[in-house]
Amino acid sequence: MSAPVHEPMSRVILVFWLMCSALWPLSASCDTYPSRPVRVIVPFSAGGPDTVARVMAQALAAQTGQPFVVDNRPGANGIIGAEAVAKSRPDGYTLLMTSSSFIVNPSMYRKLPYDTLKDFAPVTQVTAAGGLLLVASPSIPAQSVQELIALARKPDSRLSFGSPGVGNTNHLTGELFNARAGIRMLHVPYKGGGQAISALLAGDVQVAFASSALSLPYVKAGRLRALAYTGRARASYLPEVPTMMEAGVPDFEVDSGWHGLYLPADCPGDIVARLQGEVRAALGDSQVRERIAALGLEPVGSTPAEFRLFVQAEIKKYAEMVRAAGITPE
Repeated sequence: MSAPVHEPMSRVILVFWLMCSALWPLSASCDTYPSRPVRVIVPFSAGGPDTVARVMAQALAAQTGQPFVVDNRPGANGIIGAEAVAKSRPDGYTLLMTSSSFIVNPSMYRKLPYDTLKDFAPVTQVTAAGGLLLVASPSIPAQSVQELIALARKPDSRLSFGSPGVGNTNHLTGELFNARAGIRMLHVPYKGGGQAISALLAGDVQVAFASSALSLPYVKAGRLRALAYTGRARASYLPEVPTMMEAGVPDFEVDSGWHGLYLPADCPGDIVARLQGEVRAALGDSQVRERIAALGLEPVGSTPAEFRLFVQAEIKKYAEMVRAAGITPE
């Protein structure tokens, strides 16, 4: 007859077995991630982050063998979609692909339904960009920035500028232009960059600070007039268009923002690392790089730690920009 197992030892074995049982599914899910479709929430409509998200979703699906499905949740300058991600299960199957407006919102709104730094796990900065184009409808008689300023200063001026919402880079750039030029163009927010451009083409607004990805095809087709570029130097794709400072607006240099990928906070670190690695691999593909370059963007693929530090610096930068534009948080 065998000797009975000592009771304290049996308890240790039981606890050890329970711990292994609890940890095994998590470890296995990380090793096989992704094992089912992944939802990529874009908190805007067509254009901007949506375009980048669809390029990346196609590449990631090809690499992993699982669908990456883009889910547009526009509204409230990206807050609605971001909140959906913040409150989703932190298992790696709900992502947020957003733009720099995500880190402008803390300066634009007194209260958000999430904490920008605490409720999200930064994965990677996907792209960076140059400046914005100041584009105008050919229906207005302004052939230059100075002519636009003169037109806006007329007592009966009803000039308005469109943007993808309140508090995004495009909006803040327009307000900064108002402040620097001493004019007062009316801001008209839309649910996305594509809608803002459509409104400009339709004549509902007369001016916009827009990304090259959205506006350049219409500039080349003669349907929009490019008056200036907000980068430090002229854009290589429109060398004849002056910078804002060359056009006579002092201390005016603004980049068009960036696109980044987030997971909900508390997502396992190895899933974050796996996803960042997949994005970095996709950005190394020549066809993906060509598609991103066609949008006027540059691939980045930073580490989660690098992206976190970048975001913290960007929040500070845009807070200063909001103050400079004289905008009071809502």
